[in-house]
Amino acid sequence: MLYPNNSADKLGFTEVKELIKAHCLSVMGQQMVDKIQVMTNYELICKFLNQANEFKNILLNDAALPINHFYDIKTLANKARIEGAFLSEEEFFQVQASLTTVFAVIAYFNEREGLYPNLEALFEHLPIEKAILKKIDHIIDTKGKIRPDASRELLDITGGIAKAEQEARKKIDQIFKAASGNNWTADGSLTIRDGRLCIPLLAENKRKLKGFIHDESASGQTVYMEPEEVFTLNNRIRDLEFDRRREIIRILTLLTDDLRPYVPLLLSYHGLLTKLDFVRAKSLFAIDIEAEMPEVVNEARLKLYNARHPLLLLNFKKENKTVVPLNVQVDDVTRIVVVSGPNAGGKSVCMKTVGLLQMMAQAGLLIPAADNSVTGVFRQIFVDIGDDQSIESDLSTYSAHLSKMKNFVENANGKTLILIDEFGTGTDPQFGGPIAEAVLESLNHKKVRGMVTTHYSNLKIFASNTEGIENASMLFNNTEMRPLYMLEVGKPGSSYAFEIAQKIGLPQNVLNLAKNKISSGQKKVDTLLVDLEREKKEIYDTRQKLNRQQQRVDSLLAENEKLKSYLDENKKVLIKEAKQEAKNIILNANKLVENTIAEIKNSNADKETTKNLRENLNTELKRNSVKTEPVKQQVAEDEEIKPGDWVKLTDGDTTGQVMELVKDNVVIAMGDLRTVVKRKRLQKVTRAEVPKEIRRKTNTNTGDMASFNPEIDVRGMRTEDALHNIEKLFDRALMMGFNNIRIIHGKGDGILRKMIRQYLKKYDQVDRLEDEHADRGGDGITYAYLK
Repeated sequence: MLYPNNSADKLGFTEVKELIKAHCLSVMGQQMVDKIQVMTNYELICKFLNQANEFKNILLNDAALPINHFYDIKTLANKARIEGAFLSEEEFFQVQASLTTVFAVIAYFNEREGLYPNLEALFEHLPIEKAILKKIDHIIDTKGKIRPDASRELLDITGGIAKAEQEARKKIDQIFKAASGNNWTADGSLTIRDGRLCIPLLAENKRKLKGFIHDESASGQTVYMEPEEVFTLNNRIRDLEFDRRREIIRILTLLTDDLRPYVPLLLSYHGLLTKLDFVRAKSLFAIDIEAEMPEVVNEARLKLYNARHPLLLLNFKKENKTVVPLNVQVDDVTRIVVVSGPNAGGKSVCMKTVGLLQMMAQAGLLIPAADNSVTGVFRQIFVDIGDDQSIESDLSTYSAHLSKMKNFVENANGKTLILIDEFGTGTDPQFGGPIAEAVLESLNHKKVRGMVTTHYSNLKIFASNTEGIENASMLFNNTEMRPLYMLEVGKPGSSYAFEIAQKIGLPQNVLNLAKNKISSGQKKVDTLLVDLEREKKEIYDTRQKLNRQQQRVDSLLAENEKLKSYLDENKKVLIKEAKQEAKNIILNANKLVENTIAEIKNSNADKETTKNLRENLNTELKRNSVKTEPVKQQVAEDEEIKPGDWVKLTDGDTTGQVMELVKDNVVIAMGDLRTVVKRKRLQKVTRAEVPKEIRRKTNTNTGDMASFNPEIDVRGMRTEDALHNIEKLFDRALMMGFNNIRIIHGKGDGILRKMIRQYLKKYDQVDRLEDEHADRGGDGITYAYLK
């Protein structure tokens, strides 16, 4: 129950319905939108919300529903119900198109059985009677015209008309040609007059031909004559056309008779199309306002997260602005929220948002709020917004408010939602405030739920000291003197009357005079509220700043972990290579010592030979010894390192070439290896200080990478040669970090392609194999994607 009757208009619900109507494809759907009303049946509310939510999912995530035609087949079915009546060709076409749509929709949902249960319930147990469609298709074509072969008689008549028209045209062409040869005709060609084909004759020659004159030119110099021979033929055509019309009526009458037994089923189909149009319009509007389906409970409570007023949201979208979201809760503990704050701070919009969204939810409409929001079921919604004074009823503004308060107090209960704007205004504040407080106390005793807005201090104090009533305020930036449109629950807000007046430009002496007229107690209360809001704003800004800093710290930690894992991975590679090199050195040393001992034994310890062998051992020892040089000073912080420079690790002899700089990390190339090192661990060296072997290997690899092409053409090669070349390409691609190679092998009999793919599948480094796009070679080209 809504009170008063214009509550829907006050909250904007009527305007919401008009916006939904704009999405309807049919008049029937618009009529259903007009019937939308606030419901109190919990099961019905859930059903309507689920239908709208499922249709929204179809519109956003599924293939388009095959809804192409919406016609009012209810009217046509009622016409066909009458004995002796018949539907026209156009009307049968509308029935045909509507049935095609119905059957396509049912097939669509049958393919997705169980996916959209609430929408499937719309046509549950509805039979698919395609016999109707077959009968119509036999008579009416896809353009909505009767088929020439709808009956044998119609086919004969149509053929007769075509033949007579051909004869008439041939005859009049002959007469026109002869008249033109005798210069009897005026300038021009054959023309139509009164639906008849006529010859344009000069007026002085009209007696030279027998026929019927249908018209003359404005000057009277030209007459338009239908020759006598053609006149007879055209009359015959006209008679045949009458016969054709009578035959069509007979066919349509018989078809209507065949359709009459199916009238109840047609009405059911009409109901399905109307409901689909209705639900579709609701879902399209939900997408417009970014609406979601809230959780619905069969209790008198609500909890809204990130709620926005739908009409305000649409207006702001046009201006590329955003709506500040609202978070509010009304339940058994916080039954009534008393909202205070500055003028133009958003109090009324806040309250209207709560009321409109609750009405929309109880009307089965999705709401622009987070999907974890909760809406309940209120049996009554009482609204007091705006000025309802009436000259006819002899009601002043305040009298109208009191009349509503009387109704609220008498009829409200624990399942009532009340919305009162500017509570207590319209009369002397000394009396209006206490009366409003008494009404609020009475409503609170009745466990009423709701939201009220006020500027009265006594109501703010009452809310602070009364269980079940909670203060809330709209935040205000008192530094920039502008509202923030954010609701803060838990404390009252100042009206900022003097601050706003000062910003507008009211003279300072007037402001001082006004301040002196306020009691000291009231002045202290207002100052306290202003200070509280300022401190609250500072805390909020600090919290936001801390949150941003925490996000930055988390980002840096994640980046650090990523770099650490990358460094650990490269460290393992270096250690592995070092171990392998040490192993090779030891093996070579052992072989050298054994060979030396053997040669000494064979030479019987010849002094000269022994000396030479010892020198060989010392030479090999020096070659494999690690040179110890004094550690050079770390590079100065301001010394620039850039790509292409040669550098050396400060804690070792490893040298490499700089490939890339990433913040304070440096990517260096050491032969075949790439690694990342902190800048502070590097010192710049000259090219001459780098061993020639490392310079040559690094330059070769970096040059190879720039010129490397991850594509190979093996067409015409023998299988062994092709696999050998592919293996070399595969090895280089792995070494250089490429993620795929492209192999052109041609189509042929597919033997080479099969062998290549079998060969590549044995490597663990191959992730998957794919054909090239059909337009660019198809299965004649293989892409090998590497891990």
